[in-house]
Amino acid sequence: EGYDPLIERIVALKTIRPDQLTGVNAHEFLARFRREAQAAGRLTHPNIVSIYEFGEDAGVWYIAMEHVHGRELKECFDANERFKTTDVVRIMAQILAALDYSHRQGVIHRDIKPANIFLQDDGTVKVADFGIAHIESSSLTQVGSVMGTPSFMSPEQIQGLPVDGRSDLFAAGVILYQFLTGERPFAGSATTTMQKVLKQDPL
Repeated sequence: EGYDPLIERIVALKTIRPDQLTGVNAHEFLARFRREAQAAGRLTHPNIVSIYEFGEDAGVWYIAMEHVHGRELKECFDANERFKTTDVVRIMAQILAALDYSHRQGVIHRDIKPANIFLQDDGTVKVADFGIAHIESSSLTQVGSVMGTPSFMSPEQIQGLPVDGRSDLFAAGVILYQFLTGERPFAGSATTTMQKVLKQDPL
């Protein structure tokens, strides 16, 4: 949590620790961080956490973004909370509205999961952390680099193939499955989960 003195508002700050930039890939990592900030910064939608600023201060690179008050969907799932069908429909509709908008802007989230979905008290859903999102036309995107959370990753993502908006929809489908059944369709260790996503149909 931080404070923006110019606009006098509370913001959320995401930073990269300088000691994490000592490796050989520091330049590439920063380029990706900047690219993500630019991509997410172009998104203006009621169901997407807004990015305000990207910069560096005394060697610390940061992204300043909208400070969201609400619960992570992950907390609800971890506590085995059950939702009314009407609430499931409302929440999923807002997640999908955010994705539809971002995809039309050429931005894929790539890491849709309950920890990135915030439920606010007023019923608004916010999708956070277009953190490993990228512009579809970006030449900096590497084929073969696997990013994401195994339980929510599409088969093509696990295989390190190029992804598009359909990978986000796959992850949204996994969330819907968990809403309706109380369980993830694919579970186990990271390796086991990846094998299940590639080879098994969930119950």
